[in-house]
Amino acid sequence: MALRPFPFLPALAFLATLAGGAMAGEPPGVAIIDFTYSDSSGEPRDQTAEHQARLKAFMAALATDLAAGGRLRVVTPRCDPAPCILTAGAVPELAEAAKQAGADLLVVGGIHKMSTLVQMAKVEVVAVKAGRVVFQKLYTFRGDTDEAWRRAESFIAGQILTVPQD
Repeated sequence: MALRPFPFLPALAFLATLAGGAMAGEPPGVAIIDFTYSDSSGEPRDQTAEHQARLKAFMAALATDLAAGGRLRVVTPRCDPAPCILTAGAVPELAEAAKQAGADLLVVGGIHKMSTLVQMAKVEVVAVKAGRVVFQKLYTFRGDTDEAWRRAESFIAGQILTVPQD
């Protein structure tokens, strides 16, 4: 009787076609929920419009940077009611919506301005199929300018890309 050197390969190929997603050559999916923003700096001038514009640019750049190079595929979860919003206790529901959209990872977070020059960003990445946090960091960044926000986003995106994709 002749032995086949790799008798399990057809079975693996079959399983890969059933699994779809990353096994089929598609990069892992990532759902990114818009970060929250709060300001307790006590500055006399209302900067709400500026902060919302910077946060919107931050989120757009984060999606672009995470998808760049083809390591991750950005997916958009559907929430009812829309849009998907991070609130206390909402992560399980957001993870389920992300999973339904084809995501392997869910990125949530928030930015808090604590003084004129210092802001903090808290970021969590959840492996939606495992239902566990695989990355959690608190960053501080200096400045409240477009450039300061761009630098913070770029650094955070690079950190998220180090999360194992298994």
